[in-house]
Amino acid sequence: MRQVITLLTDFGTRDYFVASMKGAILSINPDAVVIDITHDVPSFNVLKAAFILWATYRYYPRGTVHVVVVDPGVGTSRRALAIRSRNYYFIGPDNGVLTMAADDDGVVEVREISNRSVMLGEVSSTFHGRDIFAPAAAHIGLTRFEDYGPVVRDYVKLTMPEPRLESGVIKAQVVYVDKFGNVFTSVRRGMFNIGYGDLLTVNVKGRLVRLRVNRSYGYVDRGEALALFNSMNFLELAVNGGSFAEEYGLSEGDQVELTVVR
Repeated sequence: MRQVITLLTDFGTRDYFVASMKGAILSINPDAVVIDITHDVPSFNVLKAAFILWATYRYYPRGTVHVVVVDPGVGTSRRALAIRSRNYYFIGPDNGVLTMAADDDGVVEVREISNRSVMLGEVSSTFHGRDIFAPAAAHIGLTRFEDYGPVVRDYVKLTMPEPRLESGVIKAQVVYVDKFGNVFTSVRRGMFNIGYGDLLTVNVKGRLVRLRVNRSYGYVDRGEALALFNSMNFLELAVNGGSFAEEYGLSEGDQVELTVVR
């Protein structure tokens, strides 16, 4: 089976960065299948990249190598990591961007990428995506994993924020905002007694909004706000045909408070 390698970056597509990474991969493993997850992560937004990786990694074939380059610390003392989990490999910087997904799958082994033979011949201080991460990914299956470098145990971890219940109020965090302005909260299906038809009072930066929990967007009129459990089982705040994030000024990391009124 041909090696599948995914790329997830904040590089965008107008510059040469992504193309250079693909070239580095194919020059080492010409049979690799290289797939773009996205290159539109907001610049330097490690948490958003970590969430996107977590949301997508499991849908690829077992043995896929996931490469993530959202790397504000490039060229500093931050380490380059190769992670082997139960079913996948993850390659990227030691800033937590890999760990939400890798921990979810079950980390087996983490190594620092220090062996120069799995890098390009010349390594720059500003483009480790091309010079370290892409070639290291291409070498998976061609080089023994233990030869990548020493075992790392003190790597940086990012975890999914957890909501908490205080005096009947669910205090949650915005974990993701999608292209449509739909707001994913840290509340997951089954965490609390919230079901279809329930009425929620949502405190958004001091503004109180009443939302009915529906199955999908089309159950309310265009322009009307609603809540729903989305395809990733997060409680989502949305506007049918509009942007909840824009209307209420929300972005990742913001806090929201929810009360079930019924």
